Amino acid sequence: MAVPPDPPIVAAVRSGLAPHARAANAVAQQRYMKSAMPYRGITSPDMKQILRGIFAAGPLPASRAEWERAVLALYDGASFREERYAALALAAHRSARGWQDASTLPLYRHLISTGAWWDLVDTCTSSCVSPILLAHRDLATPVMREWSVADDMWLRRASIISQLPHKAGTDRSLLTEVIEANVEGTAYGSQFFIRKAIGWALRQYARIDPQWVRGFVDTHAEQLSGLSVREATKHL
Repeated sequence: MAVPPDPPIVAAVRSGLAPHARAANAVAQQRYMKSAMPYRGITSPDMKQILRGIFAAGPLPASRAEWERAVLALYDGASFREERYAALALAAHRSARGWQDASTLPLYRHLISTGAWWDLVDTCTSSCVSPILLAHRDLATPVMREWSVADDMWLRRASIISQLPHKAGTDRSLLTEVIEANVEGTAYGSQFFIRKAIGWALRQYARIDPQWVRGFVDTHAEQLSGLSVREATKHL
């Protein structure tokens, strides 16, 4: 069976980004992000503006299958890291709202696992995974539980920070479960990005319920790293 061609938006993104390359920025960006993949040197504000124009001009994918192919083509076929950022922007674009449900989580799992660095993982989690979890808790919550014990540090991090934007809508039982699966002594509990994620998740929820977070930190004092505790209690 013939492989379908990449959706037109893929070529539009690549050709649209190329003229904005800034060699003077690219080396510093790659060094800062410790990225094996090179950068074009486009700043974040410029990326947003450029992509806004590209997506407005289209044509945007007209079906879920075409959209997923476009996201994967940009992400997996990226020659520059900005193409991966563009893939995540397309994944979260308003034109894809109708496809943001639990059946899309395997796509995001792939992006997180293969991205395997905080810039890609955190963006995918906040802009793609988190809205699905909030809107489809019955189907997405078990997936977050699975990710929290996966043999993949980045999926674990994603599960921990998956409720950062949820505020009062945070599921405290899920928050507790994904943190307890990753405290000191667990498979990835000593990793910086896990310790930081735990502290970040607790600090964010402390804006809503500081008393609960204080109690959680006290109850889990022997299981939380110093970094997690400092982050969690920063504003308490």
